[in-house]
Amino acid sequence: MKIVVIGATGTIGKAVVQLLKEKGHEVIGASRSSEPSVDFTDSSSIDRFYETIGEVDAIVTAAGDAAFVALEKLDDAQIQLSLNSKLMGQINMVRNGLSKLRPDGAFVITGGVLAYTPWPQTSMITMVNLGLEGFAKAAALDLTEGRRIVVVHPPWVAETATALGMDATPWPSAAKVAEAYLAAVEGDKNGVPVFVEGYDPTQGVQ
Repeated sequence: MKIVVIGATGTIGKAVVQLLKEKGHEVIGASRSSEPSVDFTDSSSIDRFYETIGEVDAIVTAAGDAAFVALEKLDDAQIQLSLNSKLMGQINMVRNGLSKLRPDGAFVITGGVLAYTPWPQTSMITMVNLGLEGFAKAAALDLTEGRRIVVVHPPWVAETATALGMDATPWPSAAKVAEAYLAAVEGDKNGVPVFVEGYDPTQGVQ
């Protein structure tokens, strides 16, 4: 399969690119600094990117920022960041990519388990993650010719926890998280959330 991974330089994105390549897929890793580059907060940048790469079998988006801030400190700029980046950036990768996704292809977007188990200071993150799940659920009804869309809800990643000075013990590695993206790309689920094995918040951590 020919697969695009947006956010290929991030912790999860790098692991997804590596795993997909190991499985024999052709991968186009993309970011603001890649060639070709894409800024998914800019629809014209998305369109130029898609024109350059042509048709593909899967479009994976593992990128996007949302504000981690207490409600009483939340300002307009942080709200707009959350909406423009993680939410609308991913939605526009799907919307603008409809004509570039081959029949039976898959869109894979990224939410997070805070959609189900929010923490303090995560109102924007939780909102965006739930919005992305709702978008995938409804957008799946509009896709044709076997095309699919799923949202992966990863937990905290061990590498990120370590970088933030947190205890990484409870969390999976980026390589483990990447397995959920592989399953989303190669599987047949449509319009539903996908969780990392052992980290399904609807079942409890196994």
